[in-house]
Amino acid sequence: MNYTEEAKQNFNDLSKNPYPGRGIVLGTSADGKSYVQVYWIMGRSVNSRNRVFEIEADTGFMKTKAFDESKLTDPHLIIYYPSRHTKDVQIITNGDQTDTIYNAIKLGGTFESALRTRQYEDDAPNFTPRISGIHYKNAEPAIYKLSILKSRNNSEDAGCERMTFEFEKALPGLGHFISTYETDGKPIPSFNGFPKLMPIFNSAEETLKAYWDALNADNKVSLMVKWIDRETFEAKTIIVNKNK
Repeated sequence: MNYTEEAKQNFNDLSKNPYPGRGIVLGTSADGKSYVQVYWIMGRSVNSRNRVFEIEADTGFMKTKAFDESKLTDPHLIIYYPSRHTKDVQIITNGDQTDTIYNAIKLGGTFESALRTRQYEDDAPNFTPRISGIHYKNAEPAIYKLSILKSRNNSEDAGCERMTFEFEKALPGLGHFISTYETDGKPIPSFNGFPKLMPIFNSAEETLKAYWDALNADNKVSLMVKWIDRETFEAKTIIVNKNK
Protein backbone atom coordinates (compact mmCIF):
# COMPACT_ATOMS: atom_id res chain seq x y z
CA MET A 1 0.00 0.00 0.00
CA ASN A 2 1.48 3.37 -1.01
CA TYR A 3 1.12 6.58 0.98
CA THR A 4 -1.89 7.83 -0.99
CA GLU A 5 -3.75 4.56 -0.59
CA GLU A 6 -2.92 4.51 3.11
CA ALA A 7 -4.29 8.04 3.49
CA LYS A 8 -7.50 7.14 1.63
CA GLN A 9 -8.01 4.14 3.92
CA ASN A 10 -7.49 6.26 7.03
CA PHE A 11 -9.92 8.87 5.70
CA ASN A 12 -12.47 6.13 5.07
CA ASP A 13 -11.97 4.92 8.66
CA LEU A 14 -12.51 8.47 9.91
CA SER A 15 -15.83 8.67 8.05
CA LYS A 16 -17.02 5.56 9.91
CA ASN A 17 -15.86 6.72 13.35
CA PRO A 18 -18.73 8.09 15.44
CA TYR A 19 -16.52 10.07 17.81
CA PRO A 20 -12.84 10.81 17.22
CA GLY A 21 -13.42 13.98 19.28
CA ARG A 22 -11.25 16.95 18.37
CA GLY A 23 -8.86 16.36 15.48
CA ILE A 24 -5.83 17.98 13.85
CA VAL A 25 -4.41 17.32 10.38
CA LEU A 26 -1.17 19.05 9.33
CA GLY A 27 0.14 18.68 5.82
CA THR A 28 0.83 20.11 2.38
CA SER A 29 -1.47 21.03 -0.49
CA ALA A 30 -1.65 18.79 -3.54
CA ASP A 31 0.27 21.33 -5.65
CA GLY A 32 3.00 21.58 -2.99
CA LYS A 33 2.68 25.37 -2.71
CA SER A 34 0.88 25.63 0.62
CA TYR A 35 1.02 24.19 4.10
CA VAL A 36 -2.36 23.11 5.42
CA GLN A 37 -3.95 22.87 8.85
CA VAL A 38 -7.29 21.20 9.49
CA TYR A 39 -8.94 21.33 12.93
CA TRP A 40 -12.37 20.25 14.09
CA ILE A 41 -14.38 19.96 17.27
CA MET A 42 -17.12 17.49 18.11
CA GLY A 43 -19.43 17.17 21.09
CA ARG A 44 -21.82 14.83 22.85
CA SER A 45 -23.17 17.13 25.58
CA VAL A 46 -25.35 20.21 25.13
CA ASN A 47 -22.51 22.36 26.48
CA SER A 48 -19.96 20.94 24.02
CA ARG A 49 -22.31 21.25 21.06
CA ASN A 50 -23.19 24.85 21.91
CA ARG A 51 -20.15 26.30 20.12
CA VAL A 52 -19.02 27.98 16.94
CA PHE A 53 -15.67 28.99 15.47
CA GLU A 54 -15.10 32.71 14.96
CA ILE A 55 -12.14 34.50 13.33
CA GLU A 56 -11.05 37.76 14.94
CA ALA A 57 -10.96 40.48 12.31
CA ASP A 58 -8.03 42.39 13.82
CA THR A 59 -5.67 39.47 14.57
CA GLY A 60 -6.75 36.62 12.29
CA PHE A 61 -6.73 34.36 15.36
CA MET A 62 -9.57 31.86 15.63
CA LYS A 63 -11.53 31.27 18.83
CA THR A 64 -14.42 29.19 20.02
CA LYS A 65 -17.44 30.93 21.46
CA ALA A 66 -20.84 29.94 22.76
CA PHE A 67 -23.54 29.88 20.10
CA ASP A 68 -26.21 30.53 22.74
CA GLU A 69 -24.71 32.28 25.77
CA SER A 70 -27.73 31.38 27.90
CA LYS A 71 -26.90 27.66 27.55
CA LEU A 72 -23.19 27.96 28.44
CA THR A 73 -22.59 26.13 31.73
CA ASP A 74 -18.82 25.44 32.02
CA PRO A 75 -16.50 27.36 29.68
CA HIS A 76 -13.11 26.32 31.03
CA LEU A 77 -12.39 23.45 28.59
CA ILE A 78 -14.53 24.48 25.63
CA ILE A 79 -13.88 28.21 25.14
CA TYR A 80 -10.34 28.93 23.91
CA TYR A 81 -8.22 29.99 20.95
CA PRO A 82 -7.50 26.93 18.77
CA SER A 83 -5.44 29.00 16.32
CA ARG A 84 -2.79 31.69 16.79
CA HIS A 85 0.25 32.66 14.75
CA THR A 86 3.37 34.81 14.58
CA LYS A 87 5.35 35.76 11.47
CA ASP A 88 7.31 32.51 11.83
CA VAL A 89 4.89 29.89 13.22
CA GLN A 90 1.27 28.77 12.80
CA ILE A 91 -0.11 27.13 15.97
CA ILE A 92 -3.19 24.91 16.26
CA THR A 93 -4.40 23.08 19.39
CA ASN A 94 -7.49 21.69 21.08
CA GLY A 95 -7.30 23.91 24.18
CA ASP A 96 -5.87 26.92 25.94
CA GLN A 97 -2.37 25.50 25.49
CA THR A 98 -2.48 27.52 22.26
CA ASP A 99 -1.83 30.56 24.44
CA THR A 100 0.92 28.73 26.36
CA ILE A 101 2.77 27.90 23.13
CA TYR A 102 2.19 31.34 21.58
CA ASN A 103 3.44 33.21 24.66
CA ALA A 104 6.46 30.92 25.10
CA ILE A 105 7.58 31.33 21.48
CA LYS A 106 7.20 35.11 21.66
CA LEU A 107 9.58 35.02 24.66
CA GLY A 108 12.14 32.80 22.88
CA GLY A 109 10.88 29.42 24.05
CA THR A 110 9.87 26.42 22.00
CA PHE A 111 6.85 24.29 21.21
CA GLU A 112 8.24 21.53 23.43
CA SER A 113 9.25 23.72 26.36
CA ALA A 114 5.81 25.30 26.44
CA LEU A 115 4.01 21.95 26.47
CA ARG A 116 6.19 20.64 29.29
CA THR A 117 4.25 23.02 31.53
CA ARG A 118 0.89 21.45 30.61
CA GLN A 119 -0.77 18.04 30.80
CA TYR A 120 -4.02 16.31 29.76
CA GLU A 121 -7.35 17.97 30.57
CA ASP A 122 -8.85 17.77 34.06
CA ASP A 123 -12.07 16.10 32.93
CA ALA A 124 -12.09 12.78 34.80
CA PRO A 125 -12.88 10.01 34.01
CA ASN A 126 -11.81 10.77 30.42
CA PHE A 127 -8.66 12.84 31.02
CA THR A 128 -8.95 14.11 27.46
CA PRO A 129 -5.56 14.44 25.73
CA ARG A 130 -4.22 17.83 24.78
CA ILE A 131 -3.28 17.69 21.09
CA SER A 132 -1.22 20.44 19.47
CA GLY A 133 0.40 21.20 16.13
CA ILE A 134 2.74 23.80 14.68
CA HIS A 135 4.01 24.76 11.23
CA TYR A 136 7.34 26.56 10.84
CA LYS A 137 8.19 29.14 8.19
CA ASN A 138 11.87 28.27 8.50
CA ALA A 139 12.05 24.52 8.94
CA GLU A 140 15.19 23.43 10.77
CA PRO A 141 14.67 20.55 10.44
CA ALA A 142 10.94 20.10 11.08
CA ILE A 143 8.34 21.51 8.71
CA TYR A 144 5.72 20.76 11.30
CA LYS A 145 5.26 18.96 14.59
CA LEU A 146 2.38 17.27 16.37
CA SER A 147 2.12 16.66 20.11
CA ILE A 148 -0.15 14.67 22.40
CA LEU A 149 -0.24 14.88 26.20
CA LYS A 150 -2.26 11.97 27.53
CA SER A 151 -2.98 9.65 30.41
CA ARG A 152 -2.53 5.90 30.21
CA ASN A 153 -5.84 4.02 30.11
CA ASN A 154 -7.83 6.99 31.47
CA SER A 155 -5.92 6.91 34.75
CA GLU A 156 -3.61 9.40 36.45
CA ASP A 157 -1.54 6.62 38.03
CA ALA A 158 1.19 6.74 35.35
CA GLY A 159 1.32 10.53 35.16
CA CYS A 160 1.29 12.44 31.89
CA GLU A 161 2.71 10.71 28.82
CA ARG A 162 4.23 13.25 26.42
CA MET A 163 4.86 12.51 22.76
CA THR A 164 6.07 14.89 20.04
CA PHE A 165 6.25 13.88 16.38
CA GLU A 166 8.45 15.81 13.93
CA PHE A 167 8.00 15.81 10.15
CA GLU A 168 10.83 17.12 8.00
CA LYS A 169 9.54 16.61 4.46
CA ALA A 170 6.49 18.01 2.72
CA LEU A 171 4.39 15.31 1.07
CA PRO A 172 2.11 17.05 -1.47
CA GLY A 173 -1.51 16.04 -1.03
CA LEU A 174 -0.87 14.36 2.31
CA GLY A 175 -1.01 15.25 5.98
CA HIS A 176 -0.63 13.66 9.40
CA PHE A 177 -3.58 13.27 11.77
CA ILE A 178 -4.10 12.93 15.50
CA SER A 179 -7.30 13.19 17.51
CA THR A 180 -8.25 13.24 21.15
CA TYR A 181 -10.03 9.87 21.07
CA GLU A 182 -9.91 6.53 19.30
CA THR A 183 -13.72 6.39 19.21
CA ASP A 184 -16.71 6.69 21.54
CA GLY A 185 -16.80 4.91 24.89
CA LYS A 186 -17.28 5.17 28.68
CA PRO A 187 -14.70 6.42 29.52
CA ILE A 188 -13.62 7.53 26.08
CA PRO A 189 -10.39 5.83 24.96
CA SER A 190 -7.56 8.25 24.14
CA PHE A 191 -5.89 8.32 20.73
CA ASN A 192 -3.23 5.65 20.55
CA GLY A 193 -0.16 5.11 18.39
CA PHE A 194 1.45 7.32 15.76
CA PRO A 195 -0.09 10.08 13.62
CA LYS A 196 -1.94 8.69 10.63
CA LEU A 197 -1.61 9.77 7.02
CA MET A 198 -4.61 11.68 5.67
CA PRO A 199 -5.41 13.29 2.30
CA ILE A 200 -5.18 17.01 1.61
CA PHE A 201 -7.34 18.06 -1.32
CA ASN A 202 -6.86 20.57 -4.15
CA SER A 203 -8.08 23.69 -2.35
CA ALA A 204 -9.05 24.94 1.08
CA GLU A 205 -12.70 24.78 0.11
CA GLU A 206 -12.50 21.22 -1.20
CA THR A 207 -10.60 20.12 1.91
CA LEU A 208 -13.16 21.79 4.19
CA LYS A 209 -16.07 20.09 2.44
CA ALA A 210 -14.43 16.66 2.36
CA TYR A 211 -13.61 16.59 6.07
CA TRP A 212 -16.90 18.16 7.13
CA ASP A 213 -18.82 15.58 5.13
CA ALA A 214 -16.70 12.78 6.63
CA LEU A 215 -17.40 13.65 10.27
CA ASN A 216 -20.32 12.07 12.13
CA ALA A 217 -23.41 14.17 11.43
CA ASP A 218 -24.74 14.03 15.00
CA ASN A 219 -21.50 14.85 16.81
CA LYS A 220 -19.65 17.32 14.58
CA VAL A 221 -19.73 20.95 15.71
CA SER A 222 -17.21 23.11 13.80
CA LEU A 223 -14.30 22.72 11.38
CA MET A 224 -11.49 24.98 10.20
CA VAL A 225 -9.04 24.82 7.29
CA LYS A 226 -6.00 27.11 7.14
CA TRP A 227 -4.10 27.44 3.85
CA ILE A 228 -0.57 28.84 4.38
CA ASP A 229 1.57 30.07 1.47
CA ARG A 230 4.97 28.35 1.78
CA GLU A 231 6.91 31.35 0.45
CA THR A 232 5.21 34.27 2.19
CA PHE A 233 3.73 32.35 5.15
CA GLU A 234 0.55 34.38 4.69
CA ALA A 235 -2.57 32.36 5.44
CA LYS A 236 -6.28 32.28 4.80
CA THR A 237 -8.67 30.52 7.16
CA ILE A 238 -12.13 29.22 6.31
CA ILE A 239 -14.62 27.73 8.74
CA VAL A 240 -17.90 25.87 8.87
CA ASN A 241 -20.21 25.73 11.90
CA LYS A 242 -23.13 23.39 12.49
CA ASN A 243 -24.83 26.08 14.55
CA LYS A 244 -25.87 28.97 12.34
